[in-house]
Amino acid sequence: MLRQEQDQRTWHKASYSQGVTNCVEVAEGATTAVRDSRNRGGGRLEFPCGEWTALVAMVA
Repeated sequence: MLRQEQDQRTWHKASYSQGVTNCVEVAEGATTAVRDSRNRGGGRLEFPCGEWTALVAMVA
């Protein structure tokens, strides 16, 4: 996905962050992107949607 397309995503704090200071933000789209909420410009990890769903199911 192009950087410009990524920047147009809607980011939200992950529900598992529960308001603590060390949070991650998530944006869903063609892939699921994850970034550090305290360093938004520092990069992100992207996962195919199926892999993200499997990860969340495993840790929930």
